[in-house]
Amino acid sequence: MHLRKIAVGLSALVLLSPGAQARSLLDLLTPPAQHQEKASRSGSISQGAALDLYSSKQKQASFDGCADLFPAARPINIATVPSTMNPMALCSDNFAVLYSQTSKTPLVVVERLNAAQLQDAKGEERTNQFYPDPRIPKGGRAELSDYRSQHPAVDRGHQSPAADAPDPNAMAQSFALSNMVPQDPTNNRKIWSKVESDVRKFAKRADGNVFVFTGPLFDPGHATIGDNKVWVPTRLFKLVYDASSKRAWAYVLPNAETRIEKPMDYDAFVKTTGLKLLGNLPVSGSVGRT
Repeated sequence: MHLRKIAVGLSALVLLSPGAQARSLLDLLTPPAQHQEKASRSGSISQGAALDLYSSKQKQASFDGCADLFPAARPINIATVPSTMNPMALCSDNFAVLYSQTSKTPLVVVERLNAAQLQDAKGEERTNQFYPDPRIPKGGRAELSDYRSQHPAVDRGHQSPAADAPDPNAMAQSFALSNMVPQDPTNNRKIWSKVESDVRKFAKRADGNVFVFTGPLFDPGHATIGDNKVWVPTRLFKLVYDASSKRAWAYVLPNAETRIEKPMDYDAFVKTTGLKLLGNLPVSGSVGRT
């Protein structure tokens, strides 16, 4: 793989096995109307109110409280992420974030979806109350001001979609800026929204749990926004793993107005991104194949 193509340089991520044995993670390394950010409907909450959204375990920088959100309950070992990325592990009710205090964005957001959860999520009211994550030290996080008055404009693009949230607390947590990347508005509201919807449709039909890895890719020359220099992805990825059928497939799309391409199989995803996010988990096929 060509590490130069991946500015993050995640060259040694691993998954933790139940026996504390590390396995390789990186061998080389809204519906449109709902996704629109209308100023009149958007707001924020205080840092105190934001902190109250998280349990005592979720306030700790560790994946210990949300291992079940990862395939085979094997979280990412942040100790193997390059120290230059200043990584943090963040748990929420419905998703886990491998966060970078250098890029001020998530690197990977992991969700566990199933039909029952998505049934609960149906009709859950979207809050549109964005807030800086109070668990991240100032100077290592994005602030609301970083996303304002940008030319060209950017959206605060959910990595774990608000539409996946099964209850009000999970919905509120999805609006933390630790779950956001600067995203092209047309990409966010149309193309990426369609990808998210397609993943939900699949998860509703699946026999069991479906694990979804979403994140940014920062190619050389990527831009930044705001006083905190939040990194702007050049591409976005979404990898889907059906734990029951062992099938996996992925979308990798430019962070721009584009068209949805046919999803790629897991081997192509690894070759394209250098990210072997499933470690040694079995993969028996892809979309439309067994």
